[in-house]
Amino acid sequence: MAFFVKNLRPISALPLLRRSAVRLAMLAGAVVLSSCGVGGVKPVQAPPEPVLYGWHDDGGPGKVTVRISLPDQIAEYHRGDRPIGWSYVATGKEGHGTRARTYRIMEKIEDKYSNKYGWIEDELGNVVDGDAKVGDRVPKGMKYVPAPMPFWMRLTSYGIGMHGGLIPEPGKPASHGCIRLPKDFVPLVYDVVQVGTPVTITYAPSRHGPVSPPPNQQLATNNGATPLGSPSLPSTAPMP
Repeated sequence: MAFFVKNLRPISALPLLRRSAVRLAMLAGAVVLSSCGVGGVKPVQAPPEPVLYGWHDDGGPGKVTVRISLPDQIAEYHRGDRPIGWSYVATGKEGHGTRARTYRIMEKIEDKYSNKYGWIEDELGNVVDGDAKVGDRVPKGMKYVPAPMPFWMRLTSYGIGMHGGLIPEPGKPASHGCIRLPKDFVPLVYDVVQVGTPVTITYAPSRHGPVSPPPNQQLATNNGATPLGSPSLPSTAPMP
């Protein structure tokens, strides 16, 4: 960029105050021009997503068991006496606490929806009530949508089970009583458990936490595993 000025006197010929003003103006112009250069300010990178699970099932002998620590909100998975993975979970929040005891999986349904909880959305699909229940009044022109519970593994006769869902704050309860597993991880667990698989929910701390894989064995995590399909839901909607 070039500037052309006629009859410009040398700066040294100007009075002191005017010389100072001219130098300040030239400095400001240089700053403005330099800000137009290539590169500019580096974009701020978003923090990495937290690791929600690890999985390294060897597929060998032994029955699968599940142990869930309520204070840590971590599930540990074993095949026989061998650890095969871990994950964060979200159990029942205050007022909807998940009871500590040993359960057994009673049924498995890959594509299930809640018969208690959901949300209300308008005709454009916008969620207007993210914590609705069956029987709530639905305004005219809107509809009630039951919450999806993909890869459902029932633990009780009164509607408590494990299923895929949101883990909004790893380490903190968030559900209406069910045990949510990370949505892109739950199919791995669903595939290896059976009706009758024991699931122990305890107030004891996690014994292992994030588990390291055996040598030379691939570890699947949410930072590298291929996401697997499950019913979608709005990010503002509740889950059981």
